[in-house]
Formats: sequence, C-alpha cells, structure tokens
Amino acid sequence: MHSLNWIKQNLFSTWLNSIVSIVLIYFLASVIPPLLDWFIFEATFIADDRTGCTTEGACWAVVGARFYQFMYGFYPTEEVWRVNLVYAMLPFGIAPLLWDKIPFRKQFLFFSMAYPFLVFFLLYGGPGLSSVASNKWGGLLVTLFLGLGGILIAFPLSIFLALGRRSKMPAILTLCIVFIEFIRGVPLITLLFFGNIMLPLFLPEGINLDTIIRALVAVTIFQAAYGAEVIRGGLQAMPKGQYEAAQALGLSYWQMNYKIILPQALKITIPALVNTAIGLFKDTSLVLLIGLLDLLGIGRAALADTKWMALHVEVYVFIAGIFFIFCFGFSRYSLYLERKLNTDNDGENK
Repeated sequence: MHSLNWIKQNLFSTWLNSIVSIVLIYFLASVIPPLLDWFIFEATFIADDRTGCTTEGACWAVVGARFYQFMYGFYPTEEVWRVNLVYAMLPFGIAPLLWDKIPFRKQFLFFSMAYPFLVFFLLYGGPGLSSVASNKWGGLLVTLFLGLGGILIAFPLSIFLALGRRSKMPAILTLCIVFIEFIRGVPLITLLFFGNIMLPLFLPEGINLDTIIRALVAVTIFQAAYGAEVIRGGLQAMPKGQYEAAQALGLSYWQMNYKIILPQALKITIPALVNTAIGLFKDTSLVLLIGLLDLLGIGRAALADTKWMALHVEVYVFIAGIFFIFCFGFSRYSLYLERKLNTDNDGENK
C-alpha cells in the first residue's frame, strides 16, 4: 500500500506527470532489455581472440585478456604484490582524512602521513626491493598515482595561494597573482610538455626527475591554481564581521584563518572544489601524450593488438565504468560533507 501511494504521489499526481511517467516507462522498457542482452546475456566473457566472440553481444574477453595491463601496466609479474599492497592500504590511508568517526582515527592518521612514503618505497623500490622504473607502470596505477596524488598535494597549496592572493604584502600578492593567472591561462597539456621536456633544464646537474614525477608536478600546480581561485571565492564570500570578531578576540592572522575563516570558506566551496578534483582525475588521461600509459593509454594499446581490433566499444565502456566509479564516489562524498556541515537552522535535511 505504501508503494502504491508513493507511485501515485510522485509519478501520477497530475495529468502532466502521468504522461511523462508513461513515456519514460515505455522508453526504459524499450532500451533496458537490449542493453542487458548486449552487456550480459549474449556477451562473450572468455575467448582467445575476437573471432571467438559472438556478433550479438559484447566481447568482454578483451578486458579479461588485458586485465593485468589495465590494473598494473607492465609492472613485473613477480613484483606485482607490491602494487596490490598499495591498493589494499589505500582505504586505510585515505579514510582517516575523509571521516572523523572511524575507530582508532588518531592512530590511522599517523599511517596516513606515512602512506605516501610507503607508496614511493613500494612502487619504486629501495632497500630489500628491486627497482622498478616508471615506464613499467600503467593503467589504473598511473591514473590513481597522478589523480589522487595531484588532488591531495594541491589542496594545501591551493589554500596558501588563495591566502597569498588576498595578502596585503605586495611581493606575495604579485607572486601569487602571476602564478595563478599564468597556470590558469595555459592548457594542462602545455604544462605536461613543459614538465617533461623543459623542467629538467632548470634542475641542478645530476638531478633527473622521473617522467611520472614530472607529470605529477604538472597536474599538481594545475590543480593548485584552479583550487586557489575556488577557495578565494569562498574567502571573499565571508562577511567582514567574521574578520573583525576574530581580531577582537585577539587571534593572530593564522589563528583567525585556521579556526574561523577557512572552515567556513571551505564549507562554501565544497561543490566547486570537488568539481575541479573530478576534472583533474579525468584529465590524467592526457599523460598519454607524454608517453605514460594510463587507463586510456592501455586501452588504446589493447586495441592496437590484431587479436582484439575493432572492439572499441567494449574497451572504452570498461574504462568509462572505472572512471565513473571514482568520480561518482567523489560526488557522493561531496554530498556527505555538505549534509554533515549543514548548520543552517532551516529544518531541512538536504
């Protein structure tokens, strides 16, 4: 009975809603069954090459055949346990930064601070581990390393750049303005080429950054510049009375921003910050142009194999599904933060 009442109130409450609901139901009934047939019921999941796949459904065998490359690139098989360990530790490294009510959060925060160094040690190698060059990396490993690494490193830089652009000291103000406007004025691919080709020329002799580190520097400064403008918008939205109240309490500049101004400004800018983070995560596919094989690069490499040619739809649908999972997760976490930080006394649970 409750379901029938919900359907009546939400789908057939007026004649216009009834017409729209009927059209949508007809559309879904026409589209969903063929899609399910193509995706699942008539699809081929195991085959040696594309000739072993049916013509009616998807040929997911290409994903199975190239799954190792999609996840690890060309990382040595005998060392792949190191990448698996990095993947397994990722939730424990990120969770304490995202949620404040998990058990033993303080202890996990120490692990979160050590996690980037563990990642570097495990993936590159060190004492007791063989060295693995970044040209052996690929697929999801490169996408996560550049996407999540760029987002996490760029966030504090964005805050300092936003504060610097509102500084009253001319030198800091000018430096931040020039940096932000220059980075925002050029496309990401230009920064990637600059980091890959020009950056080594500015480094001291004997210092040679790895290609993936150069790419990480490029995506980090790109995200930092855009994030700085988003945060600056939140700072400008703060009422002047907030600054005056903080100064009346005798707080220093950093205490005022840390305890009063920034928490409120960041709350305002959550949707825009997440939007820029999602954009950066997707833009990591551009690293293909400087020789790094991320998810998209591995997909194109798979299609170049004569055994799996002409299976573009299956490969790109699989890649799109992975990107959707991560980007949808970013979006849902943004909504979670908005609901958690909603202190408006309007009686609504948004």
